Amino acid sequence: GGSREIPMTAPVTMEPESQKISMTAPVTMEEQEGRWRVHFVMPSLYTMETLPAPNNDAVKLREIPEKHYAVIQFSDLAGEEKVAKKTAELMTFLTERELEPLSAPELARYDPPWTLPFFRRNEVMVAYAAK
Repeated sequence: GGSREIPMTAPVTMEPESQKISMTAPVTMEEQEGRWRVHFVMPSLYTMETLPAPNNDAVKLREIPEKHYAVIQFSDLAGEEKVAKKTAELMTFLTERELEPLSAPELARYDPPWTLPFFRRNEVMVAYAAK
């Protein structure tokens, strides 16, 4: 017949399977020394041991200690003017309650860029000293 066995002479390689993490936790951004630092917050179901390894050497995994945050939410585009307005509102909130800010404000975005502006979920967050 027409069938015959062919010896396997080419190596078989296996690549690590990529894993996608849905954007249910925010991506936060903070300005440091004139540059933006982006943080990808991982869902709580992961531990440092179970997180997928980054496929880019510039991405570093690190655990951030628990903090208390004051947060103001808003929808729409997170443009400079809107973020400045929401940051001022949040700082007023902290001042009125005599809460001491411990960090520069961070911008948290929860949605991919193609989300319509009125559906977007954004937050300005500031860590504060718990009393």
